[in-house]
Amino acid sequence: MAPTIEPVQTSRDFPASTTVVIIGGGIIGLTAALALSERGIPVVVLEKGRIAGEQSSRNLGWIRKTSRHREDVPLALASDRLWAGMAERVGSDVGYRQSGIMFLAKTDEQLAMHEAWLKSVESLSLDSKLLSAREIDSRVPGGKGEWAGGIFTASDGRAEPSLASSAIAKAAMAKGAVIVENCAVRTVSRSGGKVSGVVTERGEIRCDQALLTGGMWSRRFLGNIGVSLPTLPLILSVFKTAPMEGPTEIAVGGPDFSFRKHKDGGYIITQRGALDAPLLLDHLLVGSRYLGVLRSQRHLLRISLGKHFLRDLALPRRWRAGKSSPFERVRTMDPPVNAGLNDEAQRNLAAAWPVFEQATVESSWAGMIDITPDSNPVIGAVPGVPGLSIASGFSGHGFGTSPAAGQLAADLVAGSEPIIDPTPYRFERF
Repeated sequence: MAPTIEPVQTSRDFPASTTVVIIGGGIIGLTAALALSERGIPVVVLEKGRIAGEQSSRNLGWIRKTSRHREDVPLALASDRLWAGMAERVGSDVGYRQSGIMFLAKTDEQLAMHEAWLKSVESLSLDSKLLSAREIDSRVPGGKGEWAGGIFTASDGRAEPSLASSAIAKAAMAKGAVIVENCAVRTVSRSGGKVSGVVTERGEIRCDQALLTGGMWSRRFLGNIGVSLPTLPLILSVFKTAPMEGPTEIAVGGPDFSFRKHKDGGYIITQRGALDAPLLLDHLLVGSRYLGVLRSQRHLLRISLGKHFLRDLALPRRWRAGKSSPFERVRTMDPPVNAGLNDEAQRNLAAAWPVFEQATVESSWAGMIDITPDSNPVIGAVPGVPGLSIASGFSGHGFGTSPAAGQLAADLVAGSEPIIDPTPYRFERF
């Protein structure tokens, strides 16, 4: 089960028309809605289940520039500025703390990767710096691990997924946005070749433009209208401890664990060195695009063929507007927790920082992440479908960059000056 998010009273009305329809009520769609509504642009957000019910509430809450691709750093920098002002902007605490993020290297080879990344972004004037083992101990005391070194970015931070999406949704509604839950969008309707509305399980809403922010569901939605978005799923298992005395406010990523302080005093922990990779039909269809990633990161993947394959195969890939869609059959993707990976994470972390031997597991959950071949999202117009844009494929990084990613999507939809150069995120790069 996902963490419990701050409840939001969404709309019971079903508008006949609007200017922009956003398909998907995760944090990217909600930040886009906030940006549009602040400009006085009528916008309706349609969510098949509950807002932020999937990865938007299940992620780790990290807000980082460290180890992002160079072309993705400007989006992260813009998001830093927006996160810093988010509480004032939405009138509510989102748990944002600029407490820093540190990545640890066990070997010289791992440390060399951090050095190479730091060199690749040296023209961007980040505050990232390499650390010695002694400096790691001074910042995160009480450790028993032997580290070759690490990298630390003091301006990185964290926020609370259980608070942020709800606060953003409430602020967007206060500015005039309409958010409708439990209303799946089946497809878009067109007039003269251009999007003129969306067809939902409750009927059609006319609109000038639609923005798809469906996360892992975006590939299936687009596939039904003949557009191939190359994304594949990975599953991350996570657990949270009860409040405890911990070694630091810094979020720390080791080779086979990560932890960060939660707002209530507990810690969010995961096995950073392992992700479940369930095989699906999509691996046959677009898997060849990922061969480079597979060669370099095969050691991180726990590949399996099982129930996920059968459940996915049972969901239709083509449907008519008047028929039930996959989004009505699965309101919330709730993958099972891999308890073995969580146990690994706790053992590995306790070996490095023995204080975590006393940690009490309070809750656990899993989330499904949509990964692109280059691990960067797709933000911009959908080729061949005038009036349809997309902001998806965030590859596990979406929460941290959501304020700027949502604004960038809103800028492009509204025809405004974009907050950053959108070129790295164009659909056509695939």
